Amino acid sequence: METKESSLQQMDLTHISEDEISSQMDLDETLEECTSALNLFLNNRFAEALTVLKPRKHHSMYHAMGYSSILVMQAAMTFDPKDMDAAVTSLRESLHTCQRFRKKTGLMETLANMWHGQPDDSLTEEEMHAELCYAEVLMLKAALTFLDESVISFIKGGMGMRHSYLIYKNCQLMENAINDVDKQKSTHIHFRGGVSMGIGSFNLMLSLLPSRVLRLMEFLGFSGDRELGLSELRDGAASNSLRSILSTLTLLMFHLYTTIILGIGDGNLTEAEALLKPYAEKFPNGALMLFYTARIAVLKGNFTFAQEKFLACIATQEEWRQIHHLCYWELMWAYSFEQNWMEAYRYANLLCKENKWSQATYVFQKAAILSMLPEEEVTKLGEDVVKLFRQVDGFRLRIAGKSIPTEKFAAKKARRYSSSNPVKLVVPALEMMYVWNGFTVVGKRPEMTQNILSTLERAEVQLRNDSAAAEYQLDDQCVVQLLKGLCLRQLGRLVQAETCFNQVISSENDIKHDNYLVPYTMYELGLLHKQRGDINKAITVIENAKMNYKDYSMESRLHFRIHAALNTMGTFEAKFPPSRTPA
Repeated sequence: METKESSLQQMDLTHISEDEISSQMDLDETLEECTSALNLFLNNRFAEALTVLKPRKHHSMYHAMGYSSILVMQAAMTFDPKDMDAAVTSLRESLHTCQRFRKKTGLMETLANMWHGQPDDSLTEEEMHAELCYAEVLMLKAALTFLDESVISFIKGGMGMRHSYLIYKNCQLMENAINDVDKQKSTHIHFRGGVSMGIGSFNLMLSLLPSRVLRLMEFLGFSGDRELGLSELRDGAASNSLRSILSTLTLLMFHLYTTIILGIGDGNLTEAEALLKPYAEKFPNGALMLFYTARIAVLKGNFTFAQEKFLACIATQEEWRQIHHLCYWELMWAYSFEQNWMEAYRYANLLCKENKWSQATYVFQKAAILSMLPEEEVTKLGEDVVKLFRQVDGFRLRIAGKSIPTEKFAAKKARRYSSSNPVKLVVPALEMMYVWNGFTVVGKRPEMTQNILSTLERAEVQLRNDSAAAEYQLDDQCVVQLLKGLCLRQLGRLVQAETCFNQVISSENDIKHDNYLVPYTMYELGLLHKQRGDINKAITVIENAKMNYKDYSMESRLHFRIHAALNTMGTFEAKFPPSRTPA
């Protein structure tokens, strides 16, 4: 492979005419060269991968798609307007390139074929691949459109996603109808792998939506079957095709992030390790492989090993510093789980200085971590916690005219510092740990859970003795009781945990500011009943949280968690059986 890559790097394509570029490579050769570029990318040689793809990006659908995909990743990591513009321009050009290879079919003919569930069997192999590439580029363009701040762009993104989804469904019809002879072609594996990746990703993504939204999406022609989505992605990951890595990364993202952050499960770490293993062996110094190896270690509670791997990931390349920022975020949390606030501050500070994803979140997180340190330590660092909290609201972003829920939550909490007489937050770093579902992770280490419990008990005593902040005192006490209940439940002390949860719920009419506390606490109490084996009581309490509360902070995030919890207890299937229409 190294010889192949070296020869590609040395190719001088500047003197080749457009016709020569267009005609000298067949589909097999195109896929081979794009696979070589992918290997360069996975070996951290990002610029070299672009160099391989660039000369043919106007003449080859796969070169166009690969080139655009790398620019989209870069734009999503940096949020830099220049990178975003470059990615959008490249995607637009890629759509034109793919369009040239597609069969010229009338809209009514296409819709008629899809309505009757009949594929267009007159397409050549190249035209089939063009449909697939077009759908993938369209999906990337729609996803990037969502990052725009206007409602119009948000609607355009939704329409683009639907168009992409319909093409993927048509490609699936073609895959199901293809004869055995054509299935033996060396290029067909890449088509089949692409269909699995697209259909699997859409089904998995849609299945995460709360039931009322999912029913609406299914009415509009989408389908969201999680098991089908996972099955298709597993097939795609095992297909040894150009897109195998995309299916693998989608599954890793689901197991290692989506399930944890949305609270829909613990993540299948066994499968994640099995998926990652062949890539980790082939690309041992690949930044993505080191990153996911570290993330798996975090979710296992092996925080020291995870920290070592994140640092190795940072050291392995300098070209894409945004991967460093992903590691900073993870290191910040790994040290927070250990309550090593000084090291956690170090990485929160780096994120504030270097990254543009969510400055409101980073500044709040930095201030929250500093709040956990003794005041003399904060002074030595030259930081001003009050000033930091006052900056949070000004950094908030808006997408499609809407605030990002975690930023809105952070700004609301930071509002206590806006007056001339600021009132300190009680345990803000631990509260944010709960927002990101970190208590599920730290629960893998009972001794660390006990350490956090001790911190909360000290805060509890301090609140009882502090009458100066009467306006917020009850809210703060309820925050501490919710977090104490989580720790106690993780430690198996269920009676004490229930007492903490009930204390929050009984304070409902007196809570002044943190309106999220009661519905979230009801959800946690429901999980406690589930842990005891009392499923009926668990369902009743969680349904209460779902039906009787609205317009509170991070409402949609709790609905994701409720949807998943009820699903595991059988109520979702009983009330809303999943659609079994062909995906």
